This record gives sequence, C-alpha cells and structure tokens, in this order.
Amino acid sequence: MDVTLLGTGAPAGLPRPDCPCAACAAAQGTNARAATALLVDGALLLDLTPGAAFAAARAGRSLTGVRQVLLSHPHDGPAVEVPAGLPQPGRVPDGRELALLTGHRVRAVAMDAPGTGYAVTGPDGQRLLYLPPGGAPAGLEEPAESYDLVVADVVGRPDALAKLRAVGAAGPTTDVVTVHLDHDVPPGPELDRRLAAAGARAVPDGTTLVVGSYEDVPDVPRRTLVLGGARSGKSVEAERRLEAFPDVLYVATGGSRNGDTEWAARVCAHRERRPGSWRTVETCDLVPLLKDDGPALLVDCLSLWLTDAMDAVGAWDDAEWAAGGERALRDRVRELTEAVRATRRTLVAVSNEVGSGIVPATASGRRYRDELGRLNAAFAAECEQVLLVVAGQALLLRG
Repeated sequence: MDVTLLGTGAPAGLPRPDCPCAACAAAQGTNARAATALLVDGALLLDLTPGAAFAAARAGRSLTGVRQVLLSHPHDGPAVEVPAGLPQPGRVPDGRELALLTGHRVRAVAMDAPGTGYAVTGPDGQRLLYLPPGGAPAGLEEPAESYDLVVADVVGRPDALAKLRAVGAAGPTTDVVTVHLDHDVPPGPELDRRLAAAGARAVPDGTTLVVGSYEDVPDVPRRTLVLGGARSGKSVEAERRLEAFPDVLYVATGGSRNGDTEWAARVCAHRERRPGSWRTVETCDLVPLLKDDGPALLVDCLSLWLTDAMDAVGAWDDAEWAAGGERALRDRVRELTEAVRATRRTLVAVSNEVGSGIVPATASGRRYRDELGRLNAAFAAECEQVLLVVAGQALLLRG
C-alpha cells in the first residue's frame, strides 16, 4: 500500500493567505504546504482539497482511479469543487467499517474533537491511521495492534501520539509523519528538530510513502540536558520534548516553600501547562529514580537540586566547606552523574546557565555559581543531547 501526500498543511495552507508572520514568510519552496489530503493506492482519497487534481499530477499521480472520497473534518469556507469523475465526498460514522472493491477496508475512528479518523487496511494487510487536524482518538482499547504508518497532527496534538503509544497502536517501528502543519512552528530545521524529539518527521507535499517500508525512525535522545537563563523558555522546551510520551514522571526539586505565594504561583503555572496524564513527585533524591525502571523522567531543575545538596553538606560555611563539605558535594555529584550514565529511563533534565551573568558579590554566591557550572558540565557529559535555550530559541550543543 502506498500513500501520496497531496498536501501536508493546515486547512488554510502554509503560508496562510495574507498572514505577515515570520513562519509564513519562511514557508516558501519545499516549505510551502497545501491543505492535507492523502491518496491511497490511487483508489481512496482522504480529504478533498482545492487543486487536488493538479497536486496529484505534480506528484505523478492521477485521480481517475479514485473510487471513494472521505472527509475527516469540517471544511470551512466555500464548498470545494469535486473534479469530474470523482465520487461525491462523504464520511463514515464512528466505529463503522467500509469495504472497497479494491480490497481496502476503512474503519472510522472516533475523535475527541470534531472530525473523524480513518484506519485503513490495505489488500496486503498493511495498516495506516490518518487523524484530522486538532484531534486525538477517543476511547482507545488496550492492547491495540500497531499501525505501520500514522499520519497525524503531531505539532498541534502531540498527546494524540502519546495515546496511541500508550495502548501499543504506535510502536517502535511505526512511521509517524506529521501533517496539518500550520504557522505555529518555523519551517525547516526547527520543525525537524521538534519532530525528531517526538520520533516523528515531516515530508514535502507530493511525497509518496510505501507503508511498512520505512525503517529509519528518528532516534529520540534517551538523556537530554536543557540549559538556559531565567525565563528563557528552558522548562517549556523540556516539557515539549516529552509531550508525545504516554507516561511521564515530573520530578520537581524545588519543594513547596510553604508561605511563599510567589513560588506557589510559579509551581501552579508549571502544573497548568503539563499534560494531565503526567504524574508529579517532589524530591531531590534523584539517584533511586534513575536506578529504577519506569516511565520517562523530567527533572526540573538541577540548580535547585544543587541548592539542596549544598545545604546538606554545609557548603555555605567556609569552615564546614574546608573540613569536608567540598569533598561530600563532589561525592554527591559523582553519584548522580554515575546514575545518569547507567539509567535505562528516558531522561530530560533542566538546569540554569548562570556562568555568563554578573559575578556574584558574595563568596557563597560565587561558590554556588562555580559548583553549578561543574554540575552542568558533568551532567552534560553523560547526555546524548544538550540544548541551550536563549530567548525561547533552542540551540543544539550536542546530539
């Protein structure tokens, strides 16, 4: 079974008409995308979009063999003209299955937003799942048979991919291709970087995919360190990297700080933007978590872990520091980095980058800055990927 992506953009296309934003300005050439439509084996058309016949011709395909046209989502604006010879488009009721004379079977998948997903099984038994923009499957049953190809809105609804992975519908060899691309993410390297972190990819309009033959699934880095200054966007970047994971344990090292209302507001803001399926634990005891098997870990942040460790060894007192505190802190950092090296869990850790700022006025402040720099360097040495976030932009330092 082969699938030709006649378009891979949002319903309005990319660039959006008359939109002056930077992402739309950069969406030129291969980065320009028509509204998403899929041609399956030349016989089934999923979503009818303006210019579908010309898009097929540009891809070296024809719509003359199309026997069924199905719509996945409400189409706003003027009605799309149906090219001569094509059947009238329709929809399959949720849960129902449609059998085509070509040997394809199409089952309608219920969504949690307006629209219909389509699970297509080809005559050769290969399986494709196509999801509409802004939607995720509703009521998935576990365990599920893995699809060979998933075509979905990974940027807009990464949790849809997480749901599929949670029940086994998207497995380690599933090719995940993102569509319905809008101007939320700049096209090109930044888009590719974000998708690779989710184990997905984007392809240009007109690409033909042979279902089941793609083996080069993007490798998701197992250990990642995200560095950045205050309000740089480092925590958002770290959270984004795990949005497509079915289960995540969020490790908050800052504690509750009873009575500090400003800190409580910060913690609340972090919780509000995290997926509801994530679990949270407040602890600085990271080594046991790293040694145990379990879901992906997001540690936010190492700088607060260091504060707790320095408190424990009396690092703020010069006499205690000289009498064994420094050695004790080195041991704690070594124990942590050795656990990072040995862990089998997916790990994303956040830390502050303070070495480029003003030199602290106090000895204790300078000591903290120096120790955080050493911790970040030691931790980064054990990670496959290291990022520095500046003004919301992630710069790849390693990986």
